[in-house]
Amino acid sequence: MDALVDRLDRIRGTVAPRNHNARTIAALTNNPGCGRRGLMDAAGVNKGAVAGQLGFPAAFGQSRFAIARGNAFEAQVKADGAAELLQLLRERLGLAIPEVAYDDLSNVGGNASREVRYARTRSLLARAAAERDDAGTLFDHPMLRLDIAGYYAYLEPDLIAFRVGGRFHVVEIKSFAVIDEQADPGKAAAAAKQSAVYVLAMRELLGELGYPPESVSHNVVLVCPENFANRPTATLVDVRKQLTVLQRQLSRLTRLDKILDALPTGLSFDLAYDAEHVATRPPDELHKAVSAIDARYTPDCLGSCEMAFFCRGEAAGSTSALGRSIRDDLGGVEGVSTVLGLARGTLTPGAGQEEIAGLLRLAHRLRTECLSAELTPSQTGRSA
Repeated sequence: MDALVDRLDRIRGTVAPRNHNARTIAALTNNPGCGRRGLMDAAGVNKGAVAGQLGFPAAFGQSRFAIARGNAFEAQVKADGAAELLQLLRERLGLAIPEVAYDDLSNVGGNASREVRYARTRSLLARAAAERDDAGTLFDHPMLRLDIAGYYAYLEPDLIAFRVGGRFHVVEIKSFAVIDEQADPGKAAAAAKQSAVYVLAMRELLGELGYPPESVSHNVVLVCPENFANRPTATLVDVRKQLTVLQRQLSRLTRLDKILDALPTGLSFDLAYDAEHVATRPPDELHKAVSAIDARYTPDCLGSCEMAFFCRGEAAGSTSALGRSIRDDLGGVEGVSTVLGLARGTLTPGAGQEEIAGLLRLAHRLRTECLSAELTPSQTGRSA
């Protein structure tokens, strides 16, 4: 895997990598057929900066105010050795033990590298899992990893709690409010998808140590502000459905070594920053590099990928730009012009297009008949 990492580093260029996280993995699995996003994320490419240099900037991501609010709420919940959080866990998970150990894994003896933190996390979790007595342990910002198309992505959940009964629980802290015991459905769904990524990574780690998947609970503890105050509340969220979808989509990802083998030698997304941190890479040269990787644009990308506007322009005139369901309904016909030609009978169907061509001609005929039919007075609401 070291050789793969070296190849990804060369593609990214001279800047530091942007780490994968649960949010980017959840977005990637929403569109597993997109090799472009898979490669750029694995290489740690700043997709927003690349899109801006190409002339397709995207206003994407959380605002700095939302990030500051989230950091402040997390700090509040974890203050004083996570005393407030511990009380919530006792209520939701049935923690009966009075004393709980607290391990901060944000660095190891001043070393904050991903590899060192992962090794320390693995060691501590192995020790906790092996203890027969209930071990009340909170692991703050542990480092996990997950195999994504042949490449290890490092992940950092907010916290992992070890509870009575010998099962681990992932704790996810979010700053969106729960009002009258109801959270925003979209935000809650996104939190569940991201938490499922952490659960899967945790299960893989413990599986390597010989423990069954059930050692990590499918119930995630979601901690949010309650009502309009900053007082935290905890809710158990069942992520079994999200886990099933995540595992299926990860298995469909094209392996990165296959994508890399098909690319031109020397391809790079390096923006060639100068001393003032201004990108100097010519846009046409960068455009050629990006276009060398197959993408699979759908309208859903607009809400989850910084490259979406560039890919939308590139996909203009294709059925994929109309949405995944429409593309599938059209039987894999790629061009809108081809669809119209088949519907109007001006194109001869190619191999395998006979059935969809017949359906398109029928739909075109019905539409023409409806548009040309004369409306009766009762239909128009007017008198003769």
